[in-house]
Amino acid sequence: MSESDEKKLDATGLFCPEPVFRTKIELEKMQVGQIINVSADDPDAEEDISRWVTRNGHELLNLNKDGSVTTLKIKKLK
Repeated sequence: MSESDEKKLDATGLFCPEPVFRTKIELEKMQVGQIINVSADDPDAEEDISRWVTRNGHELLNLNKDGSVTTLKIKKLK
């Protein structure tokens, strides 16, 4: 799968719990093995989304901070 096949979710400007809800909705639409990059600027999004991903059996591949925006790269595992 190339990077162009990866989905993107822009949750900037949204606040808890919206970034987690949007991530959940997008992951439910995806196939196992697909990757989504979620960008959020809510200060709690990094911890909230990371915890949700782990608790729901997916894989956090990468986490990148650029100023106030955190981007989480998530792989759907089930």
